[in-house]
Amino acid sequence: MTLVFEPKRTGMAGRLRRRLLGIHPRETSAAHRGFRVAEHGLTEHLEQVGRTFVAGYHAAAQFPDFTDLEDALNRIDAPHRGFAYEGAGMALALLDCLTPWRAGRLERFLHGFGADHAYMIHVGVGWAWARWPGSPERRLESLDPLLRWLALDGTGFHAGYFHWPTSIARQERPALSPYGERAFDQGLGRSLWFVESAHPDRIAAAVDAFPEARRADLWSGVGLAAAYAGGVSTVELRRLRDLAAEYLPEAAQGVSFAAKARKRAGNPVPHTEAACVVFCQGSLEEAARATDEALARAVPEPGVPLYEAWRRNLRITFGRRERAS
Repeated sequence: MTLVFEPKRTGMAGRLRRRLLGIHPRETSAAHRGFRVAEHGLTEHLEQVGRTFVAGYHAAAQFPDFTDLEDALNRIDAPHRGFAYEGAGMALALLDCLTPWRAGRLERFLHGFGADHAYMIHVGVGWAWARWPGSPERRLESLDPLLRWLALDGTGFHAGYFHWPTSIARQERPALSPYGERAFDQGLGRSLWFVESAHPDRIAAAVDAFPEARRADLWSGVGLAAAYAGGVSTVELRRLRDLAAEYLPEAAQGVSFAAKARKRAGNPVPHTEAACVVFCQGSLEEAARATDEALARAVPEPGVPLYEAWRRNLRITFGRRERAS
């Protein structure tokens, strides 16, 4: 169970920030969001992810002192801690936008005690940008040259989680560059894990409803969510793998990213290990190592971000494994 922490101390400014920036707990309820509701245990698992994100978000919005923030986030149990860091990334990005004369919180976080959670923090930044006026893409230059695309992934997840009738049912997305649209779809694919309550057949049907050109990136996001958020049995993971069909290399790439994120943060869990075995034909350790090897081989090309060259190398790796099996 994720710990619910109480602030050790907070001043008037912290309470004011929380009131202005607060996210109500009901926002993480599947019923409130209009998601398909699964059996109780799975729904509770997925809602716990949302509650942990909100806990991390409120902690960062409330604690001006990073010592207090680090203590609050690290009191979250390890399997869920990444979601708390993701929420904190959203809050700090919003605070930097709201008080530009005191900007720098996010940078301190990423280069300080949050460094091992850089993947999740970049995704959280995308949540913030989704709620701020203007194109999120124009802010990419402020982030890590490799991981910055995860912010647009976060924007896509936010669109699916909070506005699924528009982004999933009507398949709308904001005006972005060609690769920005792809990164957005990777996050949108992750959101399907929650919108469809991790049901393999419903997720596959939702992806199939999109134009063919968008499906590969959606499946990448589905794979990442299945491995990082989890909540289903090995039998259901195998069903999801079968449904991915020709997009299995994309789903495996997403699973390997989840493995790397958990390996880097030091919070591996059995459901990520299980997803790596099913999708990547190896352990969490091996899937994480594959991401390092793929990145070492990645070469930027005109019009192709290094991030995409990295992902492509992983798709090739897992495609070869599948053909050899």
